[in-house]
Amino acid sequence: MRKLRSSAGPGWLRSLLKVLLAPAVASLLAVALFAAHLREITALRTFVMSLAYAYSIGVPAGLVLPVVIRRVGRRPARLALAMVAVMLPLIGVGCLVGGAVLVTTGLSPASQFWSLYAETVRIAGTLGLVITAVLYFYESLAAQLQETRLRLQERELEQERERKLALEARLASLESRIHPHFLFNTLNSISALIPVDAERAEEMLGRLAALLRSSLDSTRQPLIPLSAELGLVRSYLDIETARFGDRLRFRFTAPPETQELLVPPLAVQCLVENAVKHAIAKQVDGGEIEVAARLEAAGLRVEVRDSGPGFDLAGVSPGHGLENLVARIETLFGAAARLEVARRDGRCVVALLVPATRAEAVAS
Repeated sequence: MRKLRSSAGPGWLRSLLKVLLAPAVASLLAVALFAAHLREITALRTFVMSLAYAYSIGVPAGLVLPVVIRRVGRRPARLALAMVAVMLPLIGVGCLVGGAVLVTTGLSPASQFWSLYAETVRIAGTLGLVITAVLYFYESLAAQLQETRLRLQERELEQERERKLALEARLASLESRIHPHFLFNTLNSISALIPVDAERAEEMLGRLAALLRSSLDSTRQPLIPLSAELGLVRSYLDIETARFGDRLRFRFTAPPETQELLVPPLAVQCLVENAVKHAIAKQVDGGEIEVAARLEAAGLRVEVRDSGPGFDLAGVSPGHGLENLVARIETLFGAAARLEVARRDGRCVVALLVPATRAEAVAS
C-alpha cells in the first residue's frame, strides 16, 4: 500500500502539470507559426489571446482525452476516429468560449467576434489535428511497448516456471532414491538380529515404522529444521544400537542457534548411515560417531566424525547415497553448498555446508 500511495501522488501531479502547461506551449507555438496572420496585433497580445483559446480548448481536451483512450482502448482505427470525433467539437466550443472571454475582457472587439472565430477555428483546428496525430502515434507506440513488455514478462514467467518444474522434478527423482536405500539398510540390520534376539528385532521393527512415518513427513518438504533432522538421526542410531550394542557409541553437539536452520531431509542421516557402515560394522570393537553442528560466516556446518579409516569422495561409486546427497545439495543450493571429506585428529570428518536459512525466509 505504501508503494501505491507513493506512486499515485507524483502521477497525479504530472497529469495536472501536463493539462496546465500544454496550453501555454500551444500558445507559444501559435504565435510562432501564425504571427503573419495577426500582424496588426502585438506579440504579447497575440500570446494572451492564444492563451485564452488554448486553455479553453486544451484543459477540456486534457481531461476528456485520457477518459476516451481508457474507454476505447488502444486499437488504432477506433482510437483515431474517437480522438478526432472528440477534438473537433472541443475545438469549436473552445473557440466560442475563448472568443467570449476576450470580448468580455475587452481584448477583442465584439464586432470582430465571428471573423476572429472563423480564423481561430482554422488555426486551432490545424494545431488540434497535429496534436491529436502526435498523441495518437504516442499512444500507439505506448500500446506496442506495453504489449511487448507483457510478452517478455510472460516469456520470463514461463521460463521461470519451466526451470522450477525441472528443478522440482530432479529433486523429486533424487529424493525418491533415498527411501529404498535407507529402508533396505535398516531391514538388513533387523534381519541380522532376528536369529539372535527376536524380541529386539520386533522392537526394532516398531522403531523403524515410527522412523519411516517421520521421514516421510519430513521429505515432503525440500528443507527441514536441523532439530527435526537430528531427531531422525537419533531414531536411526537407536535402531542400529539394538543391532551393534556397545560397539556403537554416538553423541550430538548442536548449539541452540543451529536448531532452526534448514537442511535437506535425510542429509545428515545419510552421512551417519555411511559412518555406521564403514566405521562401525567393519571394526570388531565398533567405534564412535559424533554429529556436531555450528554456525559459521559461510553458513551452517554439520560434521559427522567417526573412528573409521575414511574414504575419498571422488571415488564414491555412481548411485551411492553420498553421490545422491551431493546431487541434492547442488540442486537446492548450487555453489553455495558442498560436501567435504577430511582426516582430522585420527578421525574421518565428513562436513555438510549449506547456507544459513530459516523457515520464515523460505516462506517469504
